[in-house]
Amino acid sequence: MRVCAAPPFTALCTGPSDARWRPHDLLHLRRLAAFDGEPAWVRDAFERAPYAVVRRALTAQGVVAVGVRGAQRSQRYGTWVASAEIVEATAPEALARNEPLAGRAALPAFIALAALQRDSTSALNRLVWGPTGSAGFELATRRNTVSESSDLDLLIRTPERLSRECAADLLNQFDALSQQTGIRIDAQLETPAGGVALAEWAAGKARVMARHASGPQLLADPWAVVQPTDV
Repeated sequence: MRVCAAPPFTALCTGPSDARWRPHDLLHLRRLAAFDGEPAWVRDAFERAPYAVVRRALTAQGVVAVGVRGAQRSQRYGTWVASAEIVEATAPEALARNEPLAGRAALPAFIALAALQRDSTSALNRLVWGPTGSAGFELATRRNTVSESSDLDLLIRTPERLSRECAADLLNQFDALSQQTGIRIDAQLETPAGGVALAEWAAGKARVMARHASGPQLLADPWAVVQPTDV
């Protein structure tokens, strides 16, 4: 996040994460509380689309860490919502087979997503996955968010170890599709230790960066030790 509100709790108040909401879930909200230092664009953005995405951060009981999107790529704001304000949550995998609104399917990100949806031979479709980022936001909210240059961001749930060979095959598939569509396809593996970039795992690095609510850490095996569940 470019800007983040100070947490409405002290470090001593942090407790177990609420498993009902996971990183990258899109939350439809009744209300978004304002905090000191909130950017001017946040109220307009929330009025247009009363949604936020769950982000990785330690939090307190009854509070969820979220991010708000603005119209510009640089407009990202990390803030906090009371769980009582959540109307509905949509996980990325619930959007994996969704189609964009009429007239939007020709955008490169949606062309790439449709190609992945159609490819029944891909290892991707033996896994649980879905779009995040601008494509996921638009599919969930039905608000125009994707542009001609938007990346396609993907989340792949991997509670069990994904082999390096399978990761490399997926990366090659995404790279080829990127060449065809002219946009970047960025995939993140959701592992027991947190989010790991598919490209890092496929590269065979000795250690990879796992992003967790408690902070990023370099790990040789993100499936070896089960971490506390993210908010």
